[in-house]
Amino acid sequence: MQDKTLAVQFGYEKQEHMGAMSVPIYQTTAYEFRDSEHAANLFELKELGNIYTRLMNPTTDIFEKRFCALEDGFGAVATASGTAAIFYTFANVAEAGDNILIAKQAYGGTLTLGAHTIKRFGIEARFFDIYNLDELESQIDDKTKVIFFETIPNPAIEVADIEKIVEIANKHNILLCVDNTVATPILCKPLNLGADIVVHSISKYCNGQGTAIGGIIVESKSATTKIKGNSRYAHFNEPDASYHGLVYTTLDMPIFTLRARLALLRDFGGAPSPFNSWLNIQGLETLPIRMEHISNSALEIAKFLEAHPKVKSVNYPGLESSKSYKNAQKYLKDGKASGLLSFVLDSKESAQKVAESTDIFSLVVNIGDSKSIITHPASTTHQQLSPEELDAAGVPAGLIRLSIGLEDTQDLIADLAQALKEA
Repeated sequence: MQDKTLAVQFGYEKQEHMGAMSVPIYQTTAYEFRDSEHAANLFELKELGNIYTRLMNPTTDIFEKRFCALEDGFGAVATASGTAAIFYTFANVAEAGDNILIAKQAYGGTLTLGAHTIKRFGIEARFFDIYNLDELESQIDDKTKVIFFETIPNPAIEVADIEKIVEIANKHNILLCVDNTVATPILCKPLNLGADIVVHSISKYCNGQGTAIGGIIVESKSATTKIKGNSRYAHFNEPDASYHGLVYTTLDMPIFTLRARLALLRDFGGAPSPFNSWLNIQGLETLPIRMEHISNSALEIAKFLEAHPKVKSVNYPGLESSKSYKNAQKYLKDGKASGLLSFVLDSKESAQKVAESTDIFSLVVNIGDSKSIITHPASTTHQQLSPEELDAAGVPAGLIRLSIGLEDTQDLIADLAQALKEA
């Protein structure tokens, strides 16, 4: 099936749910067992089924299956947020004394998680420039557990040479995780390009309405291949004392997301609510159509900004002037580069003035909504970074980020034109 069909149909058998056309919301905490043997079999993984909504839920299960199919994955586990998905990915493989490698061109929250929060767990984050992959490879050692980057970084909005990063990860037999939030599986499928794991903030384009927080981890079969017999991931290859001595690599199923479910959702508890999973299913149904319109509109707006005399530069991979243009054409479907773009004015003050002067664009820190959004990252999402760190992340003080929604393109251009008069 093609993406438009998968997004509407996959993973849901209507006759198993009273024939309901819309996926039901199973708004329940727990589930009754048939008998004691059934309960024991579920806990021992002799049978698969519902135990507790912190671990699994029928509505969430449909969402996981549908999203996994869109990413052409092997297994998936949904989380309460995109940040939870990233943290669980790191925690699933790394422990005190280990390190992870994160691209400098990444979401500010991810950089903070790496530089500060997981440091308290004894895990070191090392950072690399996606345009200097020698820097990436030089930092790898026998304690490196995962390499992490974004297909279209927020808010740097560039496209890395994915194949070269895949080559480095495979050379050293290290799991490669890609945050595909901005591109979505409609524009890019990193698992088909050689990545082992994909994560998303579902709250953004996949939800599309700004109505629910959510995240997901999707794995490829290559994740299991890398983990099996690999000393970097000994805890997958040895008995898990917290789960009846289970050895994950002996199972014929997606073991990366299985352990994230059985160990991390169990112990940290960051599971999605069934209602949020249902809202995110609704978003998936229109995702292919929305991404096409949003990408086309964003390109037109980027061209307008590029020609504006007050704009120093525009960051959008769909522009031929972009240093990411060739990579965008190579890795993104039909070269469409999603709805996130940024542009730079001469000062922080000018940028803040423009962000405050729009009528249609809302001053909000989210992205991927059906309503267009304007943000000044240096004073909001990235305000915790130093000036040097801001420059390294591709976020100068005069940068404005736009998230293009579903409004008429010419109305959005007119709104930006009048706001730029105030700069």
